[in-house]
Amino acid sequence: MVYATADGRAAEKLRVGMVGGGRNAFIGAVHRFAMRLDDQISLVAGALSSDPENAAVSAAEIGIAPDRSYADCRQMAEAEAKRADGIEAVVIVTPNHLHAPIATTFLEAGIDVICDKPLSATLPEAEALVALADRLNRKLLVTLNNTGYAMVRQAREMVAAGELGRLVSVHASYIQDWLTLPVDADGNKQAEWRTDPARAGESAVLADIGVHAFNLAAFASGLDAEAVAADLFTAVPGRRLDDNAHVLMRWSDGVRGTLVASQTSPGHYNDLSVRIYGDKAGLEWYGGRPEELRFSRYGEESRTIIRGGAGSGPEAQRASRMPAAHPEGYIEAFANYYRDAAAIIRAHRSGETPDPRLVALVPDVRAGARGVRFVNAAVRSAAASGAWTELGS
Repeated sequence: MVYATADGRAAEKLRVGMVGGGRNAFIGAVHRFAMRLDDQISLVAGALSSDPENAAVSAAEIGIAPDRSYADCRQMAEAEAKRADGIEAVVIVTPNHLHAPIATTFLEAGIDVICDKPLSATLPEAEALVALADRLNRKLLVTLNNTGYAMVRQAREMVAAGELGRLVSVHASYIQDWLTLPVDADGNKQAEWRTDPARAGESAVLADIGVHAFNLAAFASGLDAEAVAADLFTAVPGRRLDDNAHVLMRWSDGVRGTLVASQTSPGHYNDLSVRIYGDKAGLEWYGGRPEELRFSRYGEESRTIIRGGAGSGPEAQRASRMPAAHPEGYIEAFANYYRDAAAIIRAHRSGETPDPRLVALVPDVRAGARGVRFVNAAVRSAAASGAWTELGS
């Protein structure tokens, strides 16, 4: 199984498997859409469901051979590690509490890992995964995939180039409305596990969408989070975990900011944004208009930089797949993540040093652990009536 590189050379596709993501699962199909877009990855094995019948039917529907559809992930790891054509990486798209044990199983089998966010349900698990990946010299990447948007990468370049001057504040938000009603109590499968402390972890809203806003802010600004003062609350009576979070942020270099996450805000389907302000200029990016980046120099009229258009830099151009005004969106950004992740894993497995430029763009186990550390600090802060709480390292 080969694909043609940009310079016309033939190269082997990365062989991957998937755990979770069977029929009626939302995010597994999205991952498969994204990994197919550049035709550099072959999905050849899977343990797609904890139900054996559903796993087999799900595998057949997406073209996985019957002998490579497994009843459980441990069996899959053992069998694939023995095959000459076995998988080189596994994609984990299960509820949060399964991320760490599944990742551990495959890392110990010598198989690299691409894990959906959050990296784990608890901070000790996240820290153990960082140590394990380092000890085994394996790649563990986390699909904090909003780093794949061309104009998010453009924002990162502009901040790094000093176009905003000295940074003053960074604000991120992720606002939805799909949990406004008690759909988790009414049997909605996707909602039910996300609000269950045993499967979601310490926080529902932060583990589900807050980590995306957090990583987006850190990635675009280049800053590290140092401390938080958080108010987490549950808007729906009887819900077991929070569905809203208001967090004050202290970033490195004295930068301040906020992070808001809500899943009970009517009229907001999926509103993700980041705003970065310096003493010379500001940048604003909104997920609902992902091809635009608003840039405002103090005292001058704001201008909009368009993906693929004049003013977009080299990384934004590389991440663009169509000319300006030919719409691109979520799947293309997710595919950028997978394209770069595949290049990193392929280089690492061949004994080469992965391109540092790509490594900086693809969130890894440490970025995933920082997200879990943020969730943990926010939960501890909220339990202490919003007291400033350090994230640690």
